Amino acid sequence: MITQGRKTIRLSLKAGERLYVNGAVLRVDRRTSIELLNDVVFLLEHHVMQPEQATTPLRQLYFTVQKALIEPAAAFSARQEFYRRYIELLDAYDGEEEVLETLHRVRALVNTGRTFEALKTIRALFEEDEAREAARQPAVAPRAAAGE
Repeated sequence: MITQGRKTIRLSLKAGERLYVNGAVLRVDRRTSIELLNDVVFLLEHHVMQPEQATTPLRQLYFTVQKALIEPAAAFSARQEFYRRYIELLDAYDGEEEVLETLHRVRALVNTGRTFEALKTIRALFEEDEAREAARQPAVAPRAAAGE
């Protein structure tokens, strides 16, 4: 749970849950609440995508932005990769104005250092991405019942 006050952000974490803060990985051993009292870059564990989950172009874009967020030492190369993937996605979604507008918004967020908001915006496109990938897959005919 995230509760945001004026500048303070209060996080409630479950036992064993991880929190990524300014590139550091924290794990709590019991249910706890943490208050972030200043501006900080953080990501909750359930928002962290594993490499094997980056199976579609938009998920790969998400993974790239995430890398810049949780691995500050790799931020420069991740940002270069972001722009390469961003241009590829502009071509892939040519003519799909709603998706293109969202991608432009993601670029603006990344450019201004608002990576958490960029990740949230990309996640909103996952359903579109999955539908597109499903449409590309050849239809598989159902197997005939045994004995027919």
